Amino acid sequence: MRQLFRSLLYIWIGILIIMAFIGGYLYFSLPDVTPLKTNNPETTAFMEYRQQQAAMLDKKYHIRHRWIPLKQIPRLLQRTIVVAEDASFWVHDGFDWDEVKKAIQQNWESQKIVRGASTITQQTAKNLYLTPERTFIRKLKEFFITRRLESTLTKSRILEIYLNSIEFGDGIFGIRAAAEYYFGKHPARLSVDEMVRLAAIIPNPLHLDPNEPNKELQWRSRVILDRLHKYHFIDEAQYVQAQRALERFFVFYSGAEIELR
Repeated sequence: MRQLFRSLLYIWIGILIIMAFIGGYLYFSLPDVTPLKTNNPETTAFMEYRQQQAAMLDKKYHIRHRWIPLKQIPRLLQRTIVVAEDASFWVHDGFDWDEVKKAIQQNWESQKIVRGASTITQQTAKNLYLTPERTFIRKLKEFFITRRLESTLTKSRILEIYLNSIEFGDGIFGIRAAAEYYFGKHPARLSVDEMVRLAAIIPNPLHLDPNEPNKELQWRSRVILDRLHKYHFIDEAQYVQAQRALERFFVFYSGAEIELR
């Protein structure tokens, strides 16, 4: 019995040493994020990944991307996307462990992936430096890059990079390109319901369009608008006005009756 315990102990120590070696190697081989303090990324690993996908299919791929400083993005638009994607962004350290627990429980109960828990910082790490492949090594890289981003950059800078690099559709990257492409206007001129619809497509930008109503877009738009009201980012008048605008949009384009609380 003692011999078995000793053997298991050696195996466990060996696993820990290997894991520490892999973790150390990845940590010191990952990109330096310090230049991001002052330099705006002109491209991202995810943009290049999309270009490679198109090239493999012999398809033309045009990227729409125009950088916009955070100070030119309306505070309400920033808040709309934050409450949609990562409500705890301003207080967590790069990882929202409460959301991770909820996602694990819900996915376990459903026996499939139905809920994610990636924070804005994690999404920024993936967009800038990684590909969408789901492997253990990639998740480790994401973890370390996320920690680096959080320890090196301010929250405002992380959000600025995120809003300028996130995918909003086929070849559409960043909030400025999205606002101009879908609504023909600068982000500063978006209405509340337009902000909500843009935020609603982020989880599935290749299959959702803020100008093409469907049940998923409708549901997500309603949830996001309710959160804006719940956190007092919009007042009652703005809430009601946006509700009515969404109701008109979905009824007019889909011809279906809907209920918006």
